[in-house]
Parts: sequence; C-alpha cells; structure tokens
Amino acid sequence: MNEAKGATKASCMDDFDPNSLSVAAAVQRIQAAIEPISGCERLAIRSALGRTLAENIHSQIDVPGHTNSAMDGYALNGSDIPAQGLQELRLLGTSWAGRPYAGEVGEGQCVRIMTGAAMPRGTDTVVIQEHVELMGDRIRFDGKQQRGQNVRKAGEDIACGELVLHAGKRLVPADIGLLASLGIIEVMVYRRLRVAFFSTGDELRSLGEPLEMGAIYDSNRYTLHGMLSRIGAEITDMGVIRDVREDLHNAFMQAATAADVIITSGGVSVGEADFVKDTLQEVGEINFWKVAMKPGRPLAFGRVNDAVFFGLPGNPVSVMVTFYLFVQPALRKLMGDLHTETHTISMPCSSRLKKRPGRVEYQRGVIERDRDQTVVRKTGPQGSGILSSMSEANCFIVLPLESAGVNPGETVEVLPFAGLV
Repeated sequence: MNEAKGATKASCMDDFDPNSLSVAAAVQRIQAAIEPISGCERLAIRSALGRTLAENIHSQIDVPGHTNSAMDGYALNGSDIPAQGLQELRLLGTSWAGRPYAGEVGEGQCVRIMTGAAMPRGTDTVVIQEHVELMGDRIRFDGKQQRGQNVRKAGEDIACGELVLHAGKRLVPADIGLLASLGIIEVMVYRRLRVAFFSTGDELRSLGEPLEMGAIYDSNRYTLHGMLSRIGAEITDMGVIRDVREDLHNAFMQAATAADVIITSGGVSVGEADFVKDTLQEVGEINFWKVAMKPGRPLAFGRVNDAVFFGLPGNPVSVMVTFYLFVQPALRKLMGDLHTETHTISMPCSSRLKKRPGRVEYQRGVIERDRDQTVVRKTGPQGSGILSSMSEANCFIVLPLESAGVNPGETVEVLPFAGLV
C-alpha cells in the first residue's frame, strides 16, 4: 500500500503521525505477506543446529529401550515387600548398565542393580541402597516401600512411532541430542535463506578509509552482518551505495536476482537525498513505510520482483531495533520456522523514563538484581544514534503508545535479549 497522495508529511521527530502503522499492525502485515521459501536439503544432525525442520520426526525405537532402574539399589519382586516388620532376601548377583543380569529372580531373591541397568526377569521394584542393610549374600529392608518404585518403563520417555519433532521446529542443542538418542543420523531442513544488504549515504565510509569532514564509518553493515549470521542466513554484503538514483536502481536489480530478501539501511526518511523509497516505487512495490514507534519510524516493507524488501532507518540503534522486531521474525518464517513470536515480562523499573504519548518506544535497558528483586534500568541516553546503548543493554523496555513516562518503582514490560539476539 503506497502512501496516500496529498497526505501531510510527518517528521520523524513527531510523536504522533496518523499515517503510521502500529507495531502490531506492521508485524501482522509482514507475516501475512510472506510464505516459507521452497527448497530443502538433508543434513547430518550436527550440521542441522539452528536450521528449521522440513519434515516431521517420528521415533523408530522406544526410549528408554528397556525397563531399567532409576536408582542404585536392589531389584526385586514387589510381592516380597513385607506388610509389616522386616524382610530378608538372598542376593543372586549384579545388573550393570550395559551388562544386565542374565538369570531370572524368584521369590525371596534379589539382584544388586545400578542406575540405568535393565531390570532382571521377575523383578518390578527397586529398593534404593540407602534403605537396605547388606549382610553378606543377603539383604534386609522394611515395608516402607511401594511396588514399582524407582523403575523407568520401556518407552516411558518416547514410544516407538511417536511424533517427537514437528516440521517448522528450529533445532536447538536439546533437539540435536534428542535426534541422536533416537539413532537418527540425518534430517531434512529448509535451505539457507539468501539475504543481500547494503547501506546508502554519501557520508558513509568503509573501515580502513580516511574520514574527511562530515564522513562517518558505516557500522550498520557490521551489525546487520552479525544479526544475519546469528540467524543462519546466507549473506551477500553489497557495500555502500551512493545517493544516486541510477546506482540504487542497479543495486536493487542485482540484489533481486540473487537473494530472497533485500535489506537496506538509510534513505527511507523524508529528506531530499533519501532515494530508497522513491527507487523502490519504480522497481517494486511498497506495502508500508512508517511505523508508530521510536526509534525506527521510517521503516519500509515491500517487494522487488520475487524478493522481500526491508528498508531500515539509517541510525544505528534504529537499525537494530527494527531488525529484531520486524525483520528477524519475518526471516524465521521465510526459513520455515513456525514459532516467530516474542514475549515480554513485567518487572519494576528503577529509572525515571521520559516519553510523550503517540508512539511505542523501545528504550534500551539492563535487567539486574537489586537487593531481593529483579529490576530493570535504562542504559543512559536513549538517542537513536547512540550504539553504545545497545552494547550495554540486555533488554528492551517497551513503553506503550499511550505512556507518558515512567517513575522509579513502576512496573514496565521488558523484552529480554536472551533468545532474541
């Protein structure tokens, strides 16, 4: 959807702009406009960490594969537990993990057993060693036991044929261990997402170049590279593109032929030299380009041919905030991940936070322990060009549209970086 003709242009400094989408509406539009990429590959499970499953995984075995002891102790038949007083049993031998006792245990008999060892035939109960008095080849214990205690049944964790991992699950270390426990060597996953990105601006210089008056080093491509690497994308860094319409047009066309997603930083505001939005209107389509948030209002989303496009702001903090809130969930859906939502938690704020109503703010904060409670504080100055505020932070403090600020001790919503970054 293009911006309405004749609409008054709002400054990024304004707190309210009726032409801006809400954060929730922007996320909804993005998610509705994209579908997972086609193309899969089969990988060894160690190489599949962080990738998204393209198939359901069913277990071909029981886990555990045999009924076994949950504790070190003595395996016996529950019928030998005395109703009152003490019971003595004859000790036949030992069942070790990996070396089970081969014989059968009858009435009045028991076997020493180790954790994880298979239960001998004729036994269904384990009395832990701390509850047993050992007397040579005999044991003695009381009736304060229950039949079936301290025993793990075959298939108790996972039964043969059970669905254990769904397609669309992004594989974490526990999943890799789970696959190994099932004897699975390889899995089918979605291919890596191809992402091309570049920065725009005549003032930007690459690392190693001299800085003349008015020039700055381009940090955005480095934070983008780091964030895209974390998500496991196949990355093409196209460098810095000058504020020249022809150069931008050529960069868009080149990126669209090679990538599933195009990300730019800078050039989506209302300045005379901000050409990204205008060029995108020529070569592609714009869904929206403003969101009622701070930092990061000038955010463009659309398509160039078959490639999804995100035009991020030029300020370093705005780039990171908009990436984590909008781009990362979209990339995960494109990679087949069915679980892209983020969740906030509530906690007291120890800082005074300034804000005017009109848009959602994402202030950078630090979650820490203060005496007997967990609190959050702001990192300091919250300007969208202060990248150190992101380096110090471990969370976003989310201040809603209607908020007029926060006093120390008031409860706020916090979006932790753990699991996000």
